Amino acid sequence: SPAQKLVFNRVNGKRPQVLPPQVWASEESYTLAHEENVRFVYEAWQQVEQQLDGSQRGENVRGPVQYVEKTPNPGLKNFVPIDLEEWWAQQFLAKIENCS
Repeated sequence: SPAQKLVFNRVNGKRPQVLPPQVWASEESYTLAHEENVRFVYEAWQQVEQQLDGSQRGENVRGPVQYVEKTPNPGLKNFVPIDLEEWWAQQFLAKIENCS
């Protein structure tokens, strides 16, 4: 039989609520409080992004103000932010490869 293919899908831009037990059972376990904190921060950040998007479209929305550096630091000229989703996926796959 062919090997199972790993697929990382999001539902409405959110991580799945339930994780397979074999993924976290060996190393990390998250408490209900941790999950609640992550959910709170995620939902609050979604509101900030929506308000920021509305203010950039010219809507008369009073909300967050995006900070833009007036004189950018030349040392950060080539800075590229890390894609955490991709990084976690690579870590996950590396763990699987090391276990097999």
